[in-house]
Amino acid sequence: MIGAMLTILAALALAAQPSAAPPQATQLPPPVPPIPAPVTPVVEADARPYVALATDLGTIIVRIENKRAPVTSTNFLRYVDAKRMDGFKFYRSTKSWGPANQLVQAGNRGDARKNFAPIAHEPTTKTGLTNCKGALSMARLNPGDATSDFFLLLSYIKGFDADAPGGDGAGFAVFGEIVAGADVAEAIFNAPISPTAGEGVMVGQMLEPQVMIKTARRVPAPVGAPQGCVVKAP
Repeated sequence: MIGAMLTILAALALAAQPSAAPPQATQLPPPVPPIPAPVTPVVEADARPYVALATDLGTIIVRIENKRAPVTSTNFLRYVDAKRMDGFKFYRSTKSWGPANQLVQAGNRGDARKNFAPIAHEPTTKTGLTNCKGALSMARLNPGDATSDFFLLLSYIKGFDADAPGGDGAGFAVFGEIVAGADVAEAIFNAPISPTAGEGVMVGQMLEPQVMIKTARRVPAPVGAPQGCVVKAP
């Protein structure tokens, strides 16, 4: 009798114990998408030609806009590659025109047989270039008669652009610009001038002595070459 009672009490005690809670389902966070690798922009190598003009007063490096002004650029590089520019001279400085019209002019001042045939004119309205400070432009008398002479501009000469108000509608053909040696161009500009040499507007602008281009050679693009100014904004 007592044993039966103990069995019943044990069963009741066991029934009174709280049952174990069922395990809760664990909710996992959604998968995190992979972080894409950064995209490195593709930078096209600068394939434009560069030319070093080694002069009596130092070296000037110019960049040639051969894609925008192909006719004028091809002409200039033809002189360089044939080594016909060796011995050409900077012979003119426009100091007498004041600070707004500063340039130096170079070209063949010796044997005219070194000149190649004249080239077609490429106006700035066609090329999208401009005669800003540092520009390399072709010298001419009339459109289509340019041969070997060129300008290096030491100030922005808007009047040289084809669309300049009051201009001749043709202007001077830009085909490159200075990227190194601007101080050498300044030294040429400030070199001594003959008071009597030259004709017409060029009297008082002829360098004496003239500054020789000893060599003109293609060179690799200088590290950190400036973007420049000759390309007009779209």
